[in-house]
Amino acid sequence: MHAKIKSRRALPFGLSVLLIACFTPHALSEPSAGWALPGGGQGGGHFSTATQITPDNVSDLEIAWVHRSGDFRQGDNFLDGLSGTKPLQSSWQATPILIEDQLVICTPFNRIIAVDASTGEERWSFTPDINLDSFGMPRCRGVTQWQDSRVAAGDMCHTVVIAPLMDARIVGLDALTGNRCAFGDKKNLDLSVGLGPYQEGFYMLNTPPVIVNNALITGGSIADNITTKVPSGVIRSYDLLTGNLLWAWEPLGNPTEGSAASTEKAESGAESMPPAYQQDTAHSSDLAYQRGTTNSWSFLSVDPKLGLVYVPTGNTSPDYYGGQREGLDYYSSSVVALRIDTGEVAWHFQTVHHDIWDFDVPSQPTFFDWERGGESVLGLAQTTKQGYVFLLDRETGEPLFPVVETAVPQGAVTGDFTAPTQPIPSKPRSLFELPGDNELLWGLTPWDKGACANTLEEVRYEGPFTPPTTDGALHMPSAFGGQNWGGPAIDSIRGKLIVNTLHMGTILQLLPREECGPEAGPDPVAPGAFILEPGEGTPYCNRRWLGFVSPLGIPCTPPPWGTLASIDLQTGDVDWQVPLGTTRDMAPFPFWFIKGSPNLGGPVVTASGLTFIGATSDHFLRAFDTQTGDELWKGRLPTSGHGLPITYQLQEDSAQYVVIAAGGHAVLGTPPGDHLIAFKLPNKK
Repeated sequence: MHAKIKSRRALPFGLSVLLIACFTPHALSEPSAGWALPGGGQGGGHFSTATQITPDNVSDLEIAWVHRSGDFRQGDNFLDGLSGTKPLQSSWQATPILIEDQLVICTPFNRIIAVDASTGEERWSFTPDINLDSFGMPRCRGVTQWQDSRVAAGDMCHTVVIAPLMDARIVGLDALTGNRCAFGDKKNLDLSVGLGPYQEGFYMLNTPPVIVNNALITGGSIADNITTKVPSGVIRSYDLLTGNLLWAWEPLGNPTEGSAASTEKAESGAESMPPAYQQDTAHSSDLAYQRGTTNSWSFLSVDPKLGLVYVPTGNTSPDYYGGQREGLDYYSSSVVALRIDTGEVAWHFQTVHHDIWDFDVPSQPTFFDWERGGESVLGLAQTTKQGYVFLLDRETGEPLFPVVETAVPQGAVTGDFTAPTQPIPSKPRSLFELPGDNELLWGLTPWDKGACANTLEEVRYEGPFTPPTTDGALHMPSAFGGQNWGGPAIDSIRGKLIVNTLHMGTILQLLPREECGPEAGPDPVAPGAFILEPGEGTPYCNRRWLGFVSPLGIPCTPPPWGTLASIDLQTGDVDWQVPLGTTRDMAPFPFWFIKGSPNLGGPVVTASGLTFIGATSDHFLRAFDTQTGDELWKGRLPTSGHGLPITYQLQEDSAQYVVIAAGGHAVLGTPPGDHLIAFKLPNKK
């Protein structure tokens, strides 16, 4: 590993000493409008106080600078990459953060770079020693920062960039130079400790942790649909001053209070947790945490005043068969509030019961303020892959609007079961299901639509909770959402929640274990390519078509395939919902006219009343009027931008910038790239 600082022309020794004395790095004044954390704040929100760019002048935006890291890979498409034939193309999903006057971001290859926030000039970079060939889809969604109060401002390792790495390590880097910063006597935090042996790539750190005071709290990402023996989804807290483990919480399903560092394991009556839960005394891969528990791969939130950290959990592995989970579903697909100091469960709210659809909670629990009977309530908004938005009291976990346990289709495969009901919020309405009369099938031509109808006749579909079957089932929404990791933006001035939604389906078929060999390829129930996922440890593997599409590769469901919506947080009503993106860059001309494209990413809102979002499969960054949903501007990108855009202003009289990473996405089939692009108004410096 090494940090690289951009070279500068040498100066005479005497002048160098004078300049060093005069310009020793020091903490700058706070930006007029900053972006210190990936989600904008400790509770997300994606909100900026910047007001220089307004609905009236946003159409004047132009490119201010472009930085290119060189970190991208052409590779192969998603299906070929998963089959192991060739490396997968790179996908860039990162969000930069602003530290003083520089942006810090991670590339898909886990290289950390810092650039001047006004010019895009690279200041330093750090390259970890990671074997990229061990990871099917190299990725990093961002970094975070921490200030060590023991170190004087301006000194080495006062402000530390905290970077997650795919190989289960967390490293600290000096924000001004990129040099390594230790955690006590530990060079880095090793999250592989306690997980037992596992294949590289089966446990990764892709999302930055949360930090409160000197405690770092993180989950981890596990490989989906491979085996029931994937590493644990344990949530852990570390002391950044010493590198020692403070506590660990495993989602083991105790129906009374869960399990934390001081409690016993699960409802099975297993032995108390070993000493590794209390302190990090030995760096080994000995198994201390139970395999196969639900994990948390997305962004966490913290409320220091309440003393709570909010954990969005995935569904228990494997995703589509739950007959052998042995009670591990209790905290699956939930928002879990843990006490920051101990890791004990304060409350949890489950968004899906016995999740066999991969409807895990994908996004950061997002804070907002709410009024009830004239009293202020601390709110939490949770977007989901189902397209539901749950609005909760973040002190208690109680819904702010009634949540109705609703009967859903039954009839799981042999050995599994379905929950009789699922929780559905009365408000807001589902953002996946658009109002009005909508046909299930659509085609660009009658032949196209007919082919889609033939496919639908072969599979089961009874709504969003149609269980997986051996004959094949249509899942709408799919495992991609609905909503995904991008999460919502909260306009705290206008009381609105802004969120994007994907409106597409996939087809899934469970195959009995004896049919899971190479011969599982022929005779598919749907056209197009599919992936075969082993699901080892269960009676089934699964065959998954990543899109419910016609032989032309066009979605079988009607457009829009992507929308952007506004929810009034006080009433729970949907103010507006508009198509997001077009089929440009997805289909050849003249078929660019279809509105609403597939999307992955998230929005950002400003105090001036603007919503910025990339996310779409067409190559644009867009600005919408937050009040009305009108599209006001779009800026062309070299490829699609699936990271969160950010906006900032260093000083009151300097330019407001809007920055996004444009790097494409293997799943959406958008080209790879390495462009970090900034926009500003032409008359501002």
